[in-house]
Amino acid sequence: MENHDNSPNKRQGKTTNKSTQLKTIFNYLQNHIATASMVTDATGIPQKCITRYKRDLEKQGLLAEVKKGYCKITNHLAWYITTNKNHFPQSNQLKMF
Repeated sequence: MENHDNSPNKRQGKTTNKSTQLKTIFNYLQNHIATASMVTDATGIPQKCITRYKRDLEKQGLLAEVKKGYCKITNHLAWYITTNKNHFPQSNQLKMF
């Protein structure tokens, strides 16, 4: 009989270390503009984790929502995100100084 241990720490090919997951997401989004579902599909990191890291990176000013469009994975309306500052939307506020 086969042993089917599906615990998160034993899944092959899955990244489980928090700092490794964060680096993987950050690096992937440096080169891609994608939805959370697309990042999950590309990296294997669960979407719940991506959502948490997205919030943390946004608070630090390292991630931005670029555009809203239909996800290529889910076909649902979703935000496309990136960590590449060259793609960050420009602020509409006038600079005072």
